[in-house]
Amino acid sequence: MPSFDIVSEVNHVEIKNAVDQCNKEVSNRFDFKGSDARVEIQDQGKQKILMVFADDNFKLGQVKDVLTAKLAKRAVDVRSLDPGDIEKTAGDTVKQPLNIKEGVEQEL
Repeated sequence: MPSFDIVSEVNHVEIKNAVDQCNKEVSNRFDFKGSDARVEIQDQGKQKILMVFADDNFKLGQVKDVLTAKLAKRAVDVRSLDPGDIEKTAGDTVKQPLNIKEGVEQEL
């Protein structure tokens, strides 16, 4: 009986490179001068999370746009990112987790 397996994996090296490029571009852009906008990779066991930090919701959206552009250039499917809720942090800054989905659920 023939069978096939569906594998849905992301390249973690390319994600790390895209995050590094995104942070470099954000630190060099004029509209982010003096801002604490950045993207961090957080490892929680098997789950990896990209945490996006910014001063306000508008800058958060801009950082996410830069990140998705860098991921797309490196052939990482941006549909593998599952955005969480935007959270307020210390002061007026905000953060948003982007969960990296790997694998296919049993229902699919």
